[in-house]
Order: sequence, then C-alpha cells, then structure tokens
Amino acid sequence: MKILVSNDDGIFAQGLRALTSELKQIGQVVVVAPDREQAATGTAVSLHQPIRVHQVAPVVPGVESYAVRGTPGDCVIVALGKLITDRVDLVICGINHGANLGDDVPISGTVGAALQAYLHGLPAIAISVPGSNSPPLDTAAKLAALLAKEIGLGVLPANVFLNVNLPDLPPAKIGGISITHLADRNYTDVVEERDDGGYPYYWFVRQKKNQATDKQTDTWAVEHGNISITLLHANLDKSSPPLPDNLCSDLFQQLRAS
Repeated sequence: MKILVSNDDGIFAQGLRALTSELKQIGQVVVVAPDREQAATGTAVSLHQPIRVHQVAPVVPGVESYAVRGTPGDCVIVALGKLITDRVDLVICGINHGANLGDDVPISGTVGAALQAYLHGLPAIAISVPGSNSPPLDTAAKLAALLAKEIGLGVLPANVFLNVNLPDLPPAKIGGISITHLADRNYTDVVEERDDGGYPYYWFVRQKKNQATDKQTDTWAVEHGNISITLLHANLDKSSPPLPDNLCSDLFQQLRAS
C-alpha cells in the first residue's frame, strides 16, 4: 500500500511525524506538506502564483519528504500530479494539532487537503486531536493505521472520505468510536477592533457556544470521551456510502489491543 501523508501544520509538525512513523510500518509512505503552518486555509488552491517544492530531510528515516510553499490542497495536487509517478492507494492528512469539528470542518486545511485526494478518486482521511499540551498522537496514529488497513482490505469503500477526531484522553479512558454527522453553530465569531501604535486592525475571536446536545454529532461524541468518525463528501446533495455495522466495535477492540 502506498500512502501519501500531508497536513496543514507544516512539514515539521509533531503530529505529521507521529502519523508517518506509524504508517511506515504498514506501507510505503511519501510526505508532501506545507513548508509552514497553513491552518484554517480550508480548500484554498494557489491558481495565480508558482508552487515551489523542495525535497527535505526525511520526516521519518527512509520516508521521501517534500516541503511545499503553498496550501495543504496545493500539496496534495502537486504530489498526485507530479511528485509521485506511480499509484497512490490512500491519502491521510494530519495528525492535526487542534480538533476539526462541526463548523470548523469547511475552513480546515487538514480537511481541505483530504478533499483534494477525494476529488482525485482516492480514499481520504483527515485526522485530528485536541490542541492540548499532551495530545493523544500515538493513539491517533494507531487508529489511522487501522483505518488504512481496513481500506486496503476492502472493508471500507474505495471512495470513502473520513473526518476523524479524538478526545483529549489516554487510550484506556476513551469510551468508544461513534459514526457521527457534523455539528452546527459550535461557535460565534466576534470581531474585535484593536490598535497597534495608531494603526487600527481587527481580530477575530471565536467564542464557543454551549455544549452539544445532539448525540449524533461529532462534537457531542468528542465532548463525551468518544472518537468521532464523520463521513464527508464533496457534493452536498450526495448521500454518504454505508459503513459496516461492526466497524466501530472492531476498530475499538483493535485500538485497545495495539
């Protein structure tokens, strides 16, 4: 299995390294990621400027790695269109340092990169952990590898596009895995006017609303100590492909045993 790994936190992000290290054990990995942080760039693609790419020291020993001066979406497009000449079986983006839930999903660079893979006809996974001081990167990396194996075995559909979020908990305290849909109106964006030595500017402040009440949403699942897996798709009027009924219980058992 050949796996392309990207992110929006940049080529030197800890989550990218953890993900790459785990995936290297199950397949051939190539890393193509932004040369700097590109958080909240969403689905942005650079259409009117050059995309500059540099091969860099391996993120993990033995893994071909490239830094791109561009958006996360640019990274996946240039990787699939030029840098990788043979077949790619799967694209995984992350591990993002910061949850991508509900209203944040459309602006997420991590999800935006995975979207480009999905639009190229490839299975795609965006995976995120909370933005805490000690996020559960190892658990997230193991889960990503398990999902990759399920795709490789044909258990998951070939056109699957998943958004995965973990709670900020050690593995033993995670309650389970839930198939969810996106929560809405998680935040209120407040615009503050500030001053920088006589130069006024605006600053966006995101204020979280009350805790989620819909038990089927990604936000509710993570707030209650569960891993959330949300099926995404590019066409808003297109139904998502079904997933196996026993997927969550099987994954959770494997994750506990790993």
